[in-house]
Amino acid sequence: MSKESNALVSEELPNTDAIGVRTEKVATEAQPQSSLFPTYARYPLSLVKGQGSWLWDDQGKRYLDFMSGIAVTNLGHAPQAVAERLKKQIDELWHVSNLFHIPGQERAAALLTANSSADAVFFCNSGAEANEAAIKLARRYHQKVKQTSRYEIITFTQSFHGRTLATLTATGQDKVKEGFLPLPAGFKSVPLHDQAALEAAISENTAAIMLEMVQAEGGMYPVDPAFVGVITKLCREHGLLLIIDEVQTGMGRTGKLFSFEHYGIEPDIFTLAKGLGSGFSVGAMLGKGYLREAFTAGSHGSTFGGTPLAMAAVQATIETIIDDKLPERAAEMGEYLFHSLQKQLGDIPFVKDIRGKGLMVGIECAEPVAELVLAGQKKGILFITAGPNVIRLLPNLYVTKEEIDQAAAMIAEVIREHVA
Repeated sequence: MSKESNALVSEELPNTDAIGVRTEKVATEAQPQSSLFPTYARYPLSLVKGQGSWLWDDQGKRYLDFMSGIAVTNLGHAPQAVAERLKKQIDELWHVSNLFHIPGQERAAALLTANSSADAVFFCNSGAEANEAAIKLARRYHQKVKQTSRYEIITFTQSFHGRTLATLTATGQDKVKEGFLPLPAGFKSVPLHDQAALEAAISENTAAIMLEMVQAEGGMYPVDPAFVGVITKLCREHGLLLIIDEVQTGMGRTGKLFSFEHYGIEPDIFTLAKGLGSGFSVGAMLGKGYLREAFTAGSHGSTFGGTPLAMAAVQATIETIIDDKLPERAAEMGEYLFHSLQKQLGDIPFVKDIRGKGLMVGIECAEPVAELVLAGQKKGILFITAGPNVIRLLPNLYVTKEEIDQAAAMIAEVIREHVA
């Protein structure tokens, strides 16, 4: 059968009926098979426009966005400062190669190191690539600089570090590993907050401990400060590197520019992506100066890492976050969101816990919440899950109190209707 003969034949109906209820196309034949691999279980929405905290679909319906592309659009949709910098750059230069000096990389790296405990930056394209670079740097530091055979990375159950073979192996969730055997050697996962298990996992082969300060995909669990103290002590005692995965927590989301700042520590390595480029695909791996000796010329690279376009987005994003004091604003609005949710949901037994840090909040429920996500979309609010029973809220850092109150009321309505 030709592609043409397999096309959808449909009868077009008006967008709304007499009382304003949206109607859909009535298909008279099955939908044609997509040319895309079906790797995403997509929601039945096509979003075509965004501004600030709001998104619109291809039918003109407006949604209050409390997921921010999964913590990506930290400045809201289509931020003017980033758009202007990209428009200027797109008329000048898109790509050369990392075989040449790229001034935008130096400027973006200087912004990051000036505002963090890191001394050096490697730019890439995603969070998984940033974590892959961190794993490679930890191994190479021990093997080429310290002249040891160390290679193992210890991570934690329910963590999430990416989808490459190394980073999904580092991830402490079995579901992402199914069908990808054999997995690379050199990774151990232990339960979070289990000191005995962590101590038992350390051996002469251990190179680093890798940690998220808030386990986002694992249920929105902030790490206990006392356990962070245990980890840093063990790293000192055993000569291990500490890697902090800031892919989702970084760039002001938790109320600090980087979430490890809440704990008063300085990691050897940390990683960024998501909110780093306001929606432009970019990642970064940052490290202490003594690690430069491990990543020498030819040891690692990326064709598209740190392009002039990506660096324009990164510069504008960082400058905006710092100039507008968005981490401080996220702390304030996060507290307001927490209290607003408590006010709206506190008397509903179905809600078991509300937790998180800054504008990274989870609502734990008594049952799976997938149906609540769809119900929210029908009411005009977008949020996602963090594990089967947790609603994850990730509004942009400019979110207003009015938008927070509106979101809390809509979520409460969705939950009450579900319970009823």
